[in-house]
Amino acid sequence: MDNTQENAIELHGDEEIVEVIDLNETEPDPDDLADDLEDVDFEDAGNDDEGWETEDEMEAEAVQDDSELTFSKHTGSVFCVSLDPATNSMAVTGGEDDKAYVWRVSDGEVLMECTGHKDSVTCAVFNHDSSLVASGDMSGLIKVWKIQSKEEIWSFEVGDLEWLEWHPCAPVLLAGTDDGNVWMWKIPSGDCKTFQSSACQATCGKVLPDGKRAVVGYEDGTVRIWDLKQGNAIHVIKGQDGHQGALTCLACNKDGSLVLTGSVDGCAKLINTATGKVVGSFSADGGKAKGSKEEDEETNSVESVGFCNILPLIAVAFLDGTLAIYDLSSQVLRHRCQHEAGLVHLQWEESSSVVSTCCLDGALRLWDARSGSMVSEYRGHTAEILDFTINREASIAVTASGDNQAKVFCLQRPDR
Repeated sequence: MDNTQENAIELHGDEEIVEVIDLNETEPDPDDLADDLEDVDFEDAGNDDEGWETEDEMEAEAVQDDSELTFSKHTGSVFCVSLDPATNSMAVTGGEDDKAYVWRVSDGEVLMECTGHKDSVTCAVFNHDSSLVASGDMSGLIKVWKIQSKEEIWSFEVGDLEWLEWHPCAPVLLAGTDDGNVWMWKIPSGDCKTFQSSACQATCGKVLPDGKRAVVGYEDGTVRIWDLKQGNAIHVIKGQDGHQGALTCLACNKDGSLVLTGSVDGCAKLINTATGKVVGSFSADGGKAKGSKEEDEETNSVESVGFCNILPLIAVAFLDGTLAIYDLSSQVLRHRCQHEAGLVHLQWEESSSVVSTCCLDGALRLWDARSGSMVSEYRGHTAEILDFTINREASIAVTASGDNQAKVFCLQRPDR
């Protein structure tokens, strides 16, 4: 600190200190200031947010932005993001501002604004041929929009919405709700079928690749495999073999013969969809889960699961920041990739052994599942990443964050 500043402090007392700091181009050395600041009343020291920052906040601002493009139309947290399956050229994001936007990934241009929602939009997905997009809010209002004409063609209201998913090859939409129902509609006619079960949340669901069955996970730990045509549950997985807590996520392998489920009980289960049998169980403490349910295990929820398409590997992401890679055939833990904050979501690349993770620390990371080492890390968000998706070529990732932004990152790798 130079003499003129020191004089100013002596002459004008405490308030001047705050002013000097605010005007300073570079951050002053905390040690030099310690004595001078002792008597400052922080609450009256002007704008807290700008004047005084935690180390974490200062770090976040200093971090460079690795993204290619930032989409900043949302005025609240961005909760979900999907790419259109046909061309991967459009993204849809849903946010806390009760809106979904369809926008072009190359330049961020808004192609359509999905309005009229009454609550945060937590689900937004394109159908199989990218002609339609569905948006759903927390209150249960679901709308379907036609991309070409930019018009709303259908809407329906259900109970509080948990998940929304299109059929893999037909204009059929499925949704799971708080009251345990799974709904299925033909769009735009609205012909409807419901799959009812005990009154606990249908927390996650997925239509299997054959298009004839859906796997649904529930809050009580049950997993049901439904026959979509007949409307009955073919298999119900619960009890000793099943999960001991609410389901959080599920994924299936390419041919739909196996499903991987994750739960707040800290375990991932591997289920044979033909027999409904649990054929594997995995927990963060390495390899196969024990039968005994330890108390501390409950806090380490499984947040995301996925199958590698080209090698017999699976990935399980835990809330404590562990990404575990297991060998599918031997069910042995291959690698434990540690993150400094909780994991939110993982996604395998379409045709490689690279798995990506997003984290509460706001970073996107790519891991080589063969070696367990990190391939690259991308930063730019100033809050947690809540969702992300990667295109088929694995050349870009699109992220959604609590900082009200969606970002496009170019994934450059030496082996490409």
